[in-house]
Amino acid sequence: MAARKTTAKTAEGPAAKAADSKPAPKRGSNLSRDELLKFYRDMLLIRRFEEKAGQLYGMGLIGGFCHLYIGQEAVVVGLEAAAEEGDKRVTSYRDHGHMLACGMEARGVMAELTGREGGYSKGKGGSMHMFSRERHFYGGHGIVGAQVPIGAGLAFADKYLGNGRVTFTYFGDGAANQGQVYETYNMAELWELPVIFVIENNQYAMGTSVKRSTKSVTLYGRGEAFGIPGEQVDGMDVLAVKEAGERAVAHCRAGKGPYILEVMTYRYRGHSMSDPAKYRSREEVQKMRDERDAIEQVRELLLSGKHATEDDLKAIDKEIKDIVNDSAEFAKESPEPALEELWTDIYADDVPQKQAQDQNV
Repeated sequence: MAARKTTAKTAEGPAAKAADSKPAPKRGSNLSRDELLKFYRDMLLIRRFEEKAGQLYGMGLIGGFCHLYIGQEAVVVGLEAAAEEGDKRVTSYRDHGHMLACGMEARGVMAELTGREGGYSKGKGGSMHMFSRERHFYGGHGIVGAQVPIGAGLAFADKYLGNGRVTFTYFGDGAANQGQVYETYNMAELWELPVIFVIENNQYAMGTSVKRSTKSVTLYGRGEAFGIPGEQVDGMDVLAVKEAGERAVAHCRAGKGPYILEVMTYRYRGHSMSDPAKYRSREEVQKMRDERDAIEQVRELLLSGKHATEDDLKAIDKEIKDIVNDSAEFAKESPEPALEELWTDIYADDVPQKQAQDQNV
């Protein structure tokens, strides 16, 4: 099967290339007001949440590592718009945005970031290791690329159960060079697993430009060796991401096996809070913010299409800030885990085979 290429071009100079492909404001006119407002609200929630997380990290309330998603919001919001209830997702340690996009509560996410009992992993996972079975979120993972075979395993379970579900497996351009990614590609195509491999290509991995780390013209194109179709999409355009996501989901649900989406995006902050990001210029980052910001694009669509007024959007911003501030206060007030929690959640209890069958485990 041949790979597809749509929407975005491979970046040689990320700011310049993305600016060249800036979409016209008229785009999205076929979407409803409610859809556009949801995109705006969901992306803004991630943006404001991450800004607050950065503040708490600077205050010493978040320990260890903290990898922010600022700038990449359109990727996960667009793909969640293409997902259905019961679909699964797994990602790397840059995971806060994915959790919020799939419906996890800001309070629980922030409490986990600060290592508090009210967090999704009882304060024991922190920024890089959260989980929610209820929201079908199977974790942020600290080992680069390790989530890719896990995502294929989730998809294998769905195919085995015949439930029609799809798994979104997110990883970055840096992880795309890991060996387990290609072992997983091979098995996923061989077994025709319903998994969408989402390469969030923010063009710098941990701090090395894609131009310096790989000679491949595209990253999604590597799937051709295994017969996996895919495409490259403008990850700064939430509408384009949603459309690509719908194509990928339709492919998987039709039983045609895996699909690769290389989503060309751009993070505004460094790899982590401790990264000074000296490998790119401030001018490049500012150019992306000024010309390609995904939230501002939807904001312009809302205003130019008369779907919302400035006052409407200010009200949404206030609502989002209130949610985020509330999550920070909740985290501060939530107690630290009890000492006894050191010995819990280490081993899974054995599940009798009959019970497993009854529960479709």
